[in-house]
Amino acid sequence: MARMRQAVSASFLLALLHDRAFSGRRLGGIGKDRVTAVQEAYQIIGEDRPGRWLVTCDHASSRVPDWVGGGSLGIAPADMARHIAWDVGAAGVTRALAMALDSPAILSDFSRLVIDPNRGEDDPTLVMRLYDGTVIPANRAIDATGVDERLERLYRPYHAAYARLAARRADTVIIAVHSFTPCLKGRAPRPWHIGVLHSHLDTRFSLPLIARLRAEADLCVGDNEPYSGHLPGDAIDRHALGPGRHNTLIEIRNDLIATEAQQQAWAARLAPILAEVLAGL
Repeated sequence: MARMRQAVSASFLLALLHDRAFSGRRLGGIGKDRVTAVQEAYQIIGEDRPGRWLVTCDHASSRVPDWVGGGSLGIAPADMARHIAWDVGAAGVTRALAMALDSPAILSDFSRLVIDPNRGEDDPTLVMRLYDGTVIPANRAIDATGVDERLERLYRPYHAAYARLAARRADTVIIAVHSFTPCLKGRAPRPWHIGVLHSHLDTRFSLPLIARLRAEADLCVGDNEPYSGHLPGDAIDRHALGPGRHNTLIEIRNDLIATEAQQQAWAARLAPILAEVLAGL
């Protein structure tokens, strides 16, 4: 009977987390290894875990809230499933990695096309109107009032929760998990399996991590590839560089984390490497 109740509870929670009609904004106390809090802007998992890591996923979801265009940005479902709307596979890696590190995770719960939490508030790409060849109709004519609503309801609550989790202990290490598409339209294929992004302002953790990953014979590892790691106002700048916390941003090619099994495998591979690098600092 107890197992049946647990199965029903898990099924109910899973359905709840994917129900756009759920307006309960916050759900608490579901255990150390499960969802700790749900809010319109984010999910927190394992808030009570004791590890010093904070695993983050800024682009975890392709969800469009009902109050934004009736739940649609006006683009095709196929485009909403692409990397332009979210980081494909990154959420699964984040959850598994946080569990392996016995540390909490925070994941955004809105599409980066609604508003990008990995941009500063004054960044011109905060609300994208065109991305990788796709025009975003719901964003084309957005005004300051529309942007402010998205900031207040999504962006700022996410960063407030992020800041609270990062401050829970003095020695927090932030690991930001992202994914990238194997090839942007009209561009050359990207050869890297994994990239480590870092700012020139703080390479303490990232450079040893790159060296350690390059010791893995089967991996093609990018150093600030496929993007530069320094972006003023982004999440790492805000929550790690400013306060002086150890940090890195990991980009995994999304065709390598398309399934749950692949996501679990990457998390299992990365967790001991991250721990080894930290121990050597």
